[in-house]
Amino acid sequence: MNNYIPFHTPNLVWDSTIAVYLFLLGISSGAVQLAIAFRNSVKVEKPSENWIIRSAAILGTIPTILGLTLLVFHLTKPWTFWKLMFNYNGTSVMSMGVMMFQAYMAVLVVWIAIMFKDWIAVLVNRYFPVFKFVLPWIDFAERKLLKPIEFVLFTLAAVLGAYTGFLLSALISYPMLNNPVLPALFLASGTSSGIAATFLMILIAGKLSGESREIHFIHKFEVPIMVTELGLLVAFFVGLHFGGADKQLALHNAMTGFWECCSGLGYSLSVS
Repeated sequence: MNNYIPFHTPNLVWDSTIAVYLFLLGISSGAVQLAIAFRNSVKVEKPSENWIIRSAAILGTIPTILGLTLLVFHLTKPWTFWKLMFNYNGTSVMSMGVMMFQAYMAVLVVWIAIMFKDWIAVLVNRYFPVFKFVLPWIDFAERKLLKPIEFVLFTLAAVLGAYTGFLLSALISYPMLNNPVLPALFLASGTSSGIAATFLMILIAGKLSGESREIHFIHKFEVPIMVTELGLLVAFFVGLHFGGADKQLALHNAMTGFWECCSGLGYSLSVS
């Protein structure tokens, strides 16, 4: 008899694979939020030629697909994973994440199509003329729906960044992770990861100078986000300290050894 309940299994192991998945999801969330904020703050004549928007198109999709691929194989049943895409469980944090992921990717694809409509028009006219009927729909979406699309996409990206924290905080058997501050902390750290990845792509792939308007725009967010992360980390650890014996033990383990070294080194390099 099969007693399997979708999204609920005692055999799920939260190891380094999940950490990589959450990190990649954070990069996607942060890069997309940054691109939408940039496009609505700075006049962009040709979005397809702007490297913040190009970075969002790449970092918004590829890390998410890679992360989902890792998750699929991590759940040990890759050939039946598609069933989770159509069998939802309203009481499961993971199932809600799947629904949100599907909505996020759908809206992101539409947004990318609008931003790169010139490229798409060239490709369709040259290689896929049968899909010419799509081009008027993209033009219509740009004229009438771009603002609502960006609002929905920005919201989904932010919620997706926080969702990773909700997913982990639902693990009540892990004292360190069962913390209400975790969603906000993951949103802030994911945003900073996405901004950092965009920064690197602009400098390395785009070869823009440090005086470009894109770099200046990114610099506006660096200190506020880092200060926010530090504040959330303090709140996170204070919550552990006053959360009972199990959480105090988790706090002691977290503040010693490898984590302390990496965190201290990371923030020191960022400040310097």
